[in-house]
Order: sequence, then C-alpha cells, then structure tokens
Amino acid sequence: MKCVIIDDEPLAIDVVESYVQQVGGIEIVAKCTNPLEAIILLNKHQVDLVFLDIEMPNLTGIDLVKTIDNMPQFIFTTAYPEYALDGFNLNATDYLVKPIPFHRFLKAISRAKEKYELENKVVVNTPIIDNSGITNVDNFIFVKSEYENIKINIDTIVYIQGLKDYIKIYLSDTPKPVLTLSSFKDILEKLPASKFIRVHKSYIVNIQHIKAIQKAKILVQDIRIPVGETYKETVMKRLGV
Repeated sequence: MKCVIIDDEPLAIDVVESYVQQVGGIEIVAKCTNPLEAIILLNKHQVDLVFLDIEMPNLTGIDLVKTIDNMPQFIFTTAYPEYALDGFNLNATDYLVKPIPFHRFLKAISRAKEKYELENKVVVNTPIIDNSGITNVDNFIFVKSEYENIKINIDTIVYIQGLKDYIKIYLSDTPKPVLTLSSFKDILEKLPASKFIRVHKSYIVNIQHIKAIQKAKILVQDIRIPVGETYKETVMKRLGV
C-alpha cells in the first residue's frame, strides 16, 4: 500500500512515519505539512491510504476530503475527538486521537489493509439462480459500522429497521443489532430479493424468519413487525396469504 501523511505539525508526521516503518507492507510516498499542496499531490498520483490531520491552516482535513473527487482510503489523526461523527459520515477508515497509542495505530492499519485487500481482490463466482430468477453470487454482505466493514451472513439477518439516515440490522446469532449509516435503497441492492421483502417504510424482513402473520403484523422471533398499508397487498401476495 502506498500512503501519504498530511499534518501541519512535523513532529506529528514523525510519529506516524515511525509507526508505519514498524508495521511493514506500507510505503510512504509523500509527507505534506500544507493541505493545499496535498490536494495537488493526491490529484496527480495514485495513493492507497492517507493519514490526515483535521485542524490545519487554510484548509481542514474534513474540507480536504470533500475537495478530492476520488479520495483514497483515509485515516484521521487529530487531537480533537469531537470530529469523530464527521469522520464516520465521511466514511473514514478510522479515527485516531493524538497522542496515538501504537496498539491503536495497529488496529487502524489492520482495518485499512483488510479494506484494501477487499477492494482490490478479484473474485470470480459462479452465479446461483434460484426459482424466482434472482441471481445471487454470495451468501454474505459487508456493511460499514463505526470504522469497520462487518461481514454478515445473509441467512442470519432477521429484519432491518430504518432510523432516518441509519439502519439497524437485527441478527439471529447475536442480541446486539448492527448499526450502519445507510439507506434502504442501498441495503436492498445488496440483499437477494428472493429472501427479503419490504413490509413497511421502516422495515425489511427475511422471509425465512417469519413465524406467523397476525392481521397487519408479521411475527419474526418474538417481534411483531407492522405491515404498512401501501405494502400490504404486495406482501400478502408474495407470502401467498
């Protein structure tokens, strides 16, 4: 992986550089103290990972990310923890608060390498076509939760609940739902239509986990999911009720 370190403090750059040198597998191709110069560099050269400070003169790290059209994978390195939500919303790989402990740096690098390998791995799969004609390649999806890309087995998804800009994914093998910054449109594109059905503006249900249908509600596990009026006819027809 080729990386760039951007920070207006030379000592902060030295710390990250020393950490990178201990890890291995990452090549530092440039170090910048001026974010405006960094923009020129990132637009000209192919880079896999950027270590990026937030509070810098002339341009913040957050604004820099928004400026680059094809921003590489990046990790924020900052003394200000209050920007963590902004980092999450910008899809940062991780958010490291100075002074950065080495063990925390290692965790961030592990995430970056995993993401890099996932994005650059070419996998040839034999499509599986079920009775509905829906093509499904894999039986899992990856979703972004906090600063990790979590692998979820599709069959373990019981139901999905929408909460404004976030969704909650409830699983059969863990009591704690996975919270991810996404939309129903995005998640539905990842899920096989043969297994999932939208029953309400705020709910998607895995058909194999449905236990019963009770008037305007669907029972999954011990949870009663409402069926929206606009979805009712399609849901009942799909379930053969």
